[in-house]
Amino acid sequence: MSGIRLLFVCFLSLLLSGFVLHSYKRPKPPRAKFQLMEATIADVHQALKKGDCNCEQLVAAYLKRIETYDQPTKLNAIILTNPQALATARQLDAEYKKTKKLRPLHCIPLIVKDNYNTAGLQTTAGSLAMKGFVPKEDATVVKSLKDAGAIVLAKSNMAEWAFSPMVSISSIAGETLNPYNLLHVPAGSSGGTAAAVAANFGTAGLGTDTGNSIRGPSSHNALVGFRPTLGLVSRAGIAPLYLRNDTGGPMTRTVADATRLLEVMAGFDPADPLTKYCEGKYTKNYQQYLDKNGLKGARIGVLRTLSERSPDPQVKALFEQAVADLRKAGAIIVDPVEIPDFATVSKDQWCSVFQHDINEYLAGLGPQAPVKNLNEIIASGKFAPSIADNLTYHQKSAVTPEGTTCADPYTDPKRLAFRKAVTDVMDRYQLGALIYPTWNNPPAKVGDFKGYKGDNSQLIAPHTGQPAFTVPMGFTYDNLPAGLQFLGRSFDEPTLVKYTYAYEQATKHRKAPTLFPALPK
Repeated sequence: MSGIRLLFVCFLSLLLSGFVLHSYKRPKPPRAKFQLMEATIADVHQALKKGDCNCEQLVAAYLKRIETYDQPTKLNAIILTNPQALATARQLDAEYKKTKKLRPLHCIPLIVKDNYNTAGLQTTAGSLAMKGFVPKEDATVVKSLKDAGAIVLAKSNMAEWAFSPMVSISSIAGETLNPYNLLHVPAGSSGGTAAAVAANFGTAGLGTDTGNSIRGPSSHNALVGFRPTLGLVSRAGIAPLYLRNDTGGPMTRTVADATRLLEVMAGFDPADPLTKYCEGKYTKNYQQYLDKNGLKGARIGVLRTLSERSPDPQVKALFEQAVADLRKAGAIIVDPVEIPDFATVSKDQWCSVFQHDINEYLAGLGPQAPVKNLNEIIASGKFAPSIADNLTYHQKSAVTPEGTTCADPYTDPKRLAFRKAVTDVMDRYQLGALIYPTWNNPPAKVGDFKGYKGDNSQLIAPHTGQPAFTVPMGFTYDNLPAGLQFLGRSFDEPTLVKYTYAYEQATKHRKAPTLFPALPK
């Protein structure tokens, strides 16, 4: 009798297992008509409408690319993928089937830098000291993007605690490489997002920028990177470096995609007091400024103070070609433009406020945070050796914003004076923007910390609070990208959108890295 029962149980198990296997079907790949490589938000939405692709298929295709390429090539751009991404995609498919309407970012898979809090998904700021921490709430902008229909596809590697502008090395995941040439760095601290978006691991990405960290990696990876005006985008729920300079922003393959993300991210947030300055100064329709003729009659100044800082000859040649291309597209070029007493007005703008800011952030995470302050981070020993000096420096040199001039760009006298010096020059020449290379040198080689040269992003926008956008301007030695940066007036993102879009459309420099081709169907 027991033998018969055993046979019956085995038969029933096989029957049920067969049922389970047949009841869950892996999503079919998108139709041949849909090209995943370099797909924009508009491309995705068109595919959804035509039925060439559904959301589940899209997410599965990106996850397959991450699985195929990220660790096997040692690109190392991704810390973890979201185990709920496919389920979210199916929900969005069901919603679209029912409503026949797409949300502004419906089914747009995002690569999110690991210093953005993501509800239900580990957030570490690249540090082993935070391993296992899962926030209960999203960062404000992550919530806004999700509400618009976006999917957090993966968390990207970064320079631990965002300390390095040159490299993206963390104790949680190691070092990210440059997808255009694996012997070179992707810059920092948002290098993981940059490498992942450049390699087509997601449709778009999020970075943060304290001095360089959106624009630098975007330049090194042939991407568009928007550093918005300080106060335009909420920082609530983002692990800070220096909150007085920090901002989040989009990192994408096109200006149009960055603009679509910015529309959703911009706006007042009571959880970030600095955003009170954006009230009445932003729009929820930045896309209206995507004008391919936007450079006609534009007055643009060439800031030779930055472009002539010992540039590499090939980067210089690309920059001079960019100036010529702007002229050809109808811009009126004022060359050169100099900011009077630049060395004086730009001096002593940095403040060591990391300990104050990170302690407040960690305290706000509640009792589940593995470490509660900078002292506990250091005591844990769980950090990359490359940031040991940074941590102890901020432990010893800490200041608090209260009672000092280490304040925001709307109250700090030094910062106000710096911004006035820049905008006075722009007013004098009636300029809509200033331009310069994002980097004066190509990406450094991996391990060559002395190769960190030519970073222009640190010198103006982080301190004045002005917006600065970078767009691809071509390639140098060994297939290494370079970027052109546009600096605008505070809260004048519309002008920068117009200029960068027109330049992008006139030149079409963006191209995917050949090391990460399309996967076979």
